[in-house]
Amino acid sequence: MQENNNKLITVIIPIYNEYEGIPFLVDSLNEFFGQNSQLNAEVIFVNDGSRDNSVLRLGEMKHEKYRAKVISFSRNFGSHAALRAGISQASGEYICFNYADLQDPLELILQMKCLMEEGNDIIWAHRESTKTSWGEKMFSKSYAYLMKKFAFKNFPEKGFDIVMFNKKVAAEVNKNVEANSSIFLQILGMGFRQANISYKKRERKTGVSKWTMSKKIKLFIDSFVAFSYAPIRFVTIVGIAFFFVGMLWTIYIIVRKIFFHDLAAGWPALMSILMIGFGVTNISLGIIAEYLWRTLDASRKRQVFIIDEIKELNKP
Repeated sequence: MQENNNKLITVIIPIYNEYEGIPFLVDSLNEFFGQNSQLNAEVIFVNDGSRDNSVLRLGEMKHEKYRAKVISFSRNFGSHAALRAGISQASGEYICFNYADLQDPLELILQMKCLMEEGNDIIWAHRESTKTSWGEKMFSKSYAYLMKKFAFKNFPEKGFDIVMFNKKVAAEVNKNVEANSSIFLQILGMGFRQANISYKKRERKTGVSKWTMSKKIKLFIDSFVAFSYAPIRFVTIVGIAFFFVGMLWTIYIIVRKIFFHDLAAGWPALMSILMIGFGVTNISLGIIAEYLWRTLDASRKRQVFIIDEIKELNKP
């Protein structure tokens, strides 16, 4: 058991324009690891193309209770790319994610570590509740429902932001660094031994959330196109449904014309049919185009992220 307690834990924290929150973040890390001195910790900050002086401020802070280094990208590649870069440079036996706003409490590290020591490969931290707007809650619920229905039966109803896993899982992630994909769903679908805990998300202390609607929409599309055949199946089902509706409508028009002669022809009905038909066609083509674009993007084998610099912030 003593050997397990001394295993190095790597905490990966993406950084994007977090200058104001850096002091709170570093002070919280020092306090947490100072109070839990039995933890052997490495913190990797991944600078995802910040346009402020976040990296400079990180270098000015004292990282006293843990090993620390910062990975800087050549430009902004996104939070999932930042997490993948952190995994590629992680030295820990256990690896977990957290974020600069610390809405997800650092105490989760202790809870997840205990479950890891029971023989699990992956530990998920599920949100119990969040103080978000009605629109954000609806998006999260809809996303979780659709993912559970069409992609992963074990997808949690309230989603997840935090995960801890071992080097075996990290090695699999590093073997296949996927572009336009979700690292969480990639790990979820690996099938290793998994467990979960729940927690209450905290309010953000500083700054504003970088989780914009455009990023949510991209995640939604990436998740389904990368991990589910549901969109293609949807195109097929809609096509079949409209075929039968069209056949029934044609029969109805013929019957009314032959026996009743009371069906007036007019451009409104024609326009409605054309608009619905073209709308379905365009949606179908858009879904197919998403798959084709991702196939082309994968064939180019462009880098998911480019590391500009890796800097040690203190000595191990």
